[in-house]
Amino acid sequence: MTKRILKIIAAVVIFGIVLLVLIQFIPYGKDHSNPPVVSEPVWDSQQTRDLAKATCFDCHSNETVWPWYSNVAPVSWLLYRDVAEGRSRINFSDWQNSLVMEPGELASAVTQGEMPPIQYLPMHPSARLSVAEKTQLADLLMKLTSP
Repeated sequence: MTKRILKIIAAVVIFGIVLLVLIQFIPYGKDHSNPPVVSEPVWDSQQTRDLAKATCFDCHSNETVWPWYSNVAPVSWLLYRDVAEGRSRINFSDWQNSLVMEPGELASAVTQGEMPPIQYLPMHPSARLSVAEKTQLADLLMKLTSP
């Protein structure tokens, strides 16, 4: 009975490895192009821009930093989807054409802890915001204007 269980476990592991290798050939999530920066909002200070860059730019700008694991499926699929969705909602690099959400919604997402999303934080500890940083970023989002 023990040999049978070990064979089943080995077959499942081998199947999992083969499946993981095969999904690497699916092209979705492999486009890591960053379009040019078209227009940014008028920042109140360089410090606030730096805060937004450290916290928001990976998903909400054309300056995404694509880490090595963004090339490994299925993680690449999730990251690509998150960046595409993030850019479609607010894009700090194409500010005049991208603001879909109201400033109050953006500020609320930051103060309520919805942004940055929890799955982003383990690999990006610099995106963890203190209460003061959340307030600073929310205030900025409430008063951002186009250049």
